[in-house]
Amino acid sequence: MGPLETSVSIRAPAEGEVSFVGVVVDRPVLSIRHGDGYLSSFEPVESSLQVGDRVSTGDPVATLAVSPSHCATPCLHWGVRLYGEYINPLLLTGDLEPSVLLPLDDR
Repeated sequence: MGPLETSVSIRAPAEGEVSFVGVVVDRPVLSIRHGDGYLSSFEPVESSLQVGDRVSTGDPVATLAVSPSHCATPCLHWGVRLYGEYINPLLLTGDLEPSVLLPLDDR
C-alpha cells in the first residue's frame, strides 16, 4: 500500500466500543475494544468519538491526522492485540498467506 491522503476516512474493522481516544507519546490514537479479546488501535488519527461510544463494522471512526508523523508521507499504523498480545492485523483480513516450511536442498 502506498502513501495515504490525510483526508482518508478510517473505518471500524469490527463492531465494538471505543476504549481510548488520546495521545500516546506524541501521536493521536484511537482504540476500539471488539470483544473476544480483540483490541484495534489506529494512529495517527483525529476522531470526535469518546470513550464508551459504540461503533459498528464499517463505521467511519477517524481521519488520518496531518501531523505528527515520523514518515515523509502520511501513513496509518493499525495495531491489533488479542488478550493483550500484539498479532498481525493481516491475519484478520484474509490477506496473509500461511508460512510454508520447505526442505533444504540435499547437499
